[in-house]
Amino acid sequence: MELKIERVDWLFFIMCFLVGIVAEEAFFRDQIGISYIIFTVVFYTIVFYKFRTYPFSHQRFGYLVLISIWILAICYFLYDTALFYTLNIVVIPALVIFHLVLITSPQKREWSNLRFLFYAARRLFEGIGFSAIFTKHVAGLFRKKTNKKHYDIWIKIILGIAVSIPILFIILNLLISADTQFERLINNIPSLFNFNAEYLFRFLIILIYTFTFFGFMEVLSRKNDNNVQKEVKPIVMDGIITLTMLVLLDIVYVLFVAIQFKYFFSGSLDEGYTYAEYARRGFFELLFVTLINLSVTTGVINFTKHIHGFLKQTIRIALTVLVLSSGVLLVSAFMRMTMYEDAYGFTFTRVLAHSFMIFLMIIFAYTLIKIWLDKLSLFHFYFIASLIYYVGLNIVNIDKFVVERNIDRFELTEKIDIYYLNSLSATGILGLLEVYEKNPNVPELKDLLKERKADIESIKNESWQSKNLTRNKAHEQLLELNIN
Repeated sequence: MELKIERVDWLFFIMCFLVGIVAEEAFFRDQIGISYIIFTVVFYTIVFYKFRTYPFSHQRFGYLVLISIWILAICYFLYDTALFYTLNIVVIPALVIFHLVLITSPQKREWSNLRFLFYAARRLFEGIGFSAIFTKHVAGLFRKKTNKKHYDIWIKIILGIAVSIPILFIILNLLISADTQFERLINNIPSLFNFNAEYLFRFLIILIYTFTFFGFMEVLSRKNDNNVQKEVKPIVMDGIITLTMLVLLDIVYVLFVAIQFKYFFSGSLDEGYTYAEYARRGFFELLFVTLINLSVTTGVINFTKHIHGFLKQTIRIALTVLVLSSGVLLVSAFMRMTMYEDAYGFTFTRVLAHSFMIFLMIIFAYTLIKIWLDKLSLFHFYFIASLIYYVGLNIVNIDKFVVERNIDRFELTEKIDIYYLNSLSATGILGLLEVYEKNPNVPELKDLLKERKADIESIKNESWQSKNLTRNKAHEQLLELNIN
C-alpha cells in the first residue's frame, strides 16, 4: 500500500502526540475526576479541527451521542459512584468510537441495525492497521537518511535484546537463588532506574494513545470506496413454525398468569417464604422475561417480514399476548422488589433493578406498538432508549437517592445499616455524617467515622486529576468534624 503523508498530516500527528500526553496525565496519574472532562475537551478540539471541512452525516443523532459522551465525562467530576466509575471507562470510549464513525460514514449507510456496530469495529481496526503502515513508512524514511550498515546494526541489537530477555530471566532467578549477596545486588538495581523506568512506561502509553488517535482519525478522514453498504440476504422464519412456537409459549404464559394472578398481586407472602426468597423468585421471572420473551419477540418481528395476510395477523396477535404476559410478570417482579425494600431498606442494586424494570416496561410498550406498525425500527429505538437510560442513571446519582431513603427510614424506624452506607464511597460518608448529626449514639457509628477521618488525614494532597465535587465535600466535612 502506497502511503502519502503530507505536511498537514505531520502537523496532525504532533497534535495527536499532545493529546496522548493529556490522556496519560488524565488517566494514569491518579484516580480519575475532573481530568476526564478536560481530556474530552482537548480530544474533541482536535477532532473538530481535523474534520473542520468534512461534511458530517447523521448529525441530529450524532449530537445526541456527543451530548451523552460529555455528560458521562462530567459525571466523573460531579459524582462518586463506584459502578459507573468503572463502567464508563469502557462505555465512553465505545461511544466516542461509535460517534466518530457515525458522523463520518456515508449518509446512505444506516446506523439503526447491528451491522453498523461491526462496521464501526472494522473502521477501528483499519485505524490500527494504518498506524502500523505509518510506522513502517517512518522507519523507511529513517532508513533512507541513515547509513544502511548502521541501521542494520541497530535492528540486530534490538532483536538481540528481545531474544535475551527470557533467557536472562531464567538465569537471573537461578543465580539469585544460589547467592544472597547477588540477590541483594539485583534487588537494588530497580531503585537506581526507577525514575527512568517510570518515564519510559509513561512514554510508551503516550505513543499508544498517539498512534491510536492518529490512525483512527486518518482512516475516517480519507475516502474509502469499500464503505458502500452491501446488500445482505435477510434471514427468514417459516410462518407456520413461528406461529406454532408462539401459540405454545402463549398457552404456558396464560395458564401461569391465570393460576397465580391472585398470588402475584395479593401483596402478601405464601406460607413458608421469606421476603428474600419471594423477591428472588421475582428476579428469575424478570430474567426469563428479559432473555426469552424479548429475544423471541424481536426475533420474530425481524425475521417474519416476508409473511403477509391472515398468517401475519395471527402472528401479531400471538406476539401481543406474549408481550402482555411479559408485562404482567414485570409488574409482579416490581411489586415483589417494593415489598423487599419496605422490609429491608434501599440499596444501590435494588434501586438499579427497579429502574431496569421500568426501562423494560418502556421497551415492551414500544415493541407492542412495533408489532402492529411495520414502519417503526426496533434497533433505532432500543439504542436511543438504552443510551438515554444509561446516561440518566449517571445523572440522577443513585447513591444519593439510596442514602436519602435510608435516612428517611432511619427517622421512622431507627434502623440503619451504617456499614452499607460506608461502602457507598463519598456519598455514603455524607449520609453517615447526616445520621451522626441526628443521632450520635447510633452503635459503632462514631468509631466508623473516626476511622474514615483518620484515613483521609493520612492521605497526601489530592492531585488535580482526581478533583471531584462529592468526594471533596465529604472530605471537608469529615476533617471539620469534632469527634473524640
